[in-house]
Amino acid sequence: PSQIGSDLESVVVPKRMDRDDIRRAQAQWVAAAKRARTAGFDIIYVYGSHTYLPTQFLSPVYNRRSDEYGGSFENRARFWLEAIELVKEAVGDDVAIAVRIAADTLELSGVPMDDGLAFIRAADHMVDLWDVVIGSMWGAGRLDSGPSRFFDQGYQMKWSGRAREATEKPIVVVGRFTDPDRMAELVRGGTIDLIGAARPSISDPFLPSKIEQGRYDEIRECIGCNACYSRSIWGSHLGCTQNATAGEEYRRGWHPEKFTPAANADRAVLVVGAGPAGMECATVLGKREMELVHLVDSDDDIGGCMRWITRMPGLGGWGHVIDYRRVQLDRLANVSLGMGTPMTAADVIGYGAQIVIVASGAHWAGDGLSGVTRRPIPGADSMLSHVLTPEQVMVEGKRPPGSRVAVVDYEGYFTATAIAEQLRGEGFEVTFVTSHESVSPYSDQTLEGRPVRQRLHDLGVAVQRGVAVERIAKGGLELEGEFGSRSQLEVDGVVLITQRLSDDALYRDLAADPAALAAAGIEGLYRIGDCVAPRLIADAIFDGHRLAREIDSDDPSQPLPYLRERPLVADIVR
Repeated sequence: PSQIGSDLESVVVPKRMDRDDIRRAQAQWVAAAKRARTAGFDIIYVYGSHTYLPTQFLSPVYNRRSDEYGGSFENRARFWLEAIELVKEAVGDDVAIAVRIAADTLELSGVPMDDGLAFIRAADHMVDLWDVVIGSMWGAGRLDSGPSRFFDQGYQMKWSGRAREATEKPIVVVGRFTDPDRMAELVRGGTIDLIGAARPSISDPFLPSKIEQGRYDEIRECIGCNACYSRSIWGSHLGCTQNATAGEEYRRGWHPEKFTPAANADRAVLVVGAGPAGMECATVLGKREMELVHLVDSDDDIGGCMRWITRMPGLGGWGHVIDYRRVQLDRLANVSLGMGTPMTAADVIGYGAQIVIVASGAHWAGDGLSGVTRRPIPGADSMLSHVLTPEQVMVEGKRPPGSRVAVVDYEGYFTATAIAEQLRGEGFEVTFVTSHESVSPYSDQTLEGRPVRQRLHDLGVAVQRGVAVERIAKGGLELEGEFGSRSQLEVDGVVLITQRLSDDALYRDLAADPAALAAAGIEGLYRIGDCVAPRLIADAIFDGHRLAREIDSDDPSQPLPYLRERPLVADIVR
């Protein structure tokens, strides 16, 4: 509405809309609504939340006009009200009109709760369904798709639940709802009528039917990691940590609940490693009716790295990765678990399986090796008491000597910030040292970046950005800045989060002796997940799923081609 720039694209300044622009935008809504009605849609949204154009008109900061579309609340609401009215007139009573609105944008430059409720009252006579959210697309108001690390289930209800004060029409709310009992409780209470569950439905497209049928333990519950959102930021295919088939329904022909028997189903399969990739692979192999699937691990339970990751602050919800697969594995009669079973190459060769899949994971480098320096850090050795890795902190329970600790982060995702939070909560003086220009930059893609930086700030964690560790010595670190500046940081210990390395020794030992494999009747040897190369949890699970889906292909180690685009034939609606 006004010539006010965005903090997302600071070099771009918008044009101030004149009356012709306003009429043109409203006409585009009408044309879109008519097309939707012709296409057979039952509900048409006049969408205005997340600082989209209608909300900008409603905002007294984005909208600084002095004509009939600015100034008073009535004027600021006019653009959106007119758009709703025009759409309503165009489609009549053939379809329902829904409006998505941020009842409170929760930022200084947005729409306060009073204005949000006032707009609901003003438009209520034209609207059949209210879809109520909070927040905006920018800054402190960016609270949509809240990650589970920082946002509890139903976190938007204390704001969006107030919409009932302004309307008796049906209300739909969102806010990371994953528990069917919590959903039912809210609907029965009458404050809301419908639950919006985009991420939970990506995780399990059959969520509504499973709830209706009481199949609660079969729900593939969303963990709120926002892998789905991060893929949209990359501009790549949709992905989901819990549901490897998300987006692959037409590309690869994968159905999340249907599995065809494998052409080589008479083979016995040994999966070594019960982490994310191994659990998923064994589950899908079982559903593809392989004669016998043995999932073994040296640990005493399934889960792999997820067992200690889920003990980190805020990451307990990621445990659903294990929970769902435990239920599935327990129900598959052709899958057996062998926990507490370390395997050597000789053990594998003598096991009797025709197909061997190594899913032995990865570990954090104890010498500081990383893509930042491309060499170990002098003085870095996790055998020393003052140099630790994430596994030593979270699995072995080791702590650095003294009270001052540096957490060195070259990864830029959740591991280092979670360990910094853990140690600070235990009373250590923590300095967060990162090679990146900001703390945990990858977390910006999962919407965790701002809250994690706020958390470390509130906890009093000191931060040094854009520096590399040149040397580690007892008593401190030698740091080098971007342009060669050097400094000393006095600490008693350091935790290195620099790079992970594949635990692939077993695979390499087996692959080195093809004659022994052939003599043992092993027809196929494969590796999956972090054992191939360290990766995101979602990608490790996908890798295990893909191999199991294609275990009867000519070469399961290589992915089959997939459809990049799907041709659609339809009449053009003008």
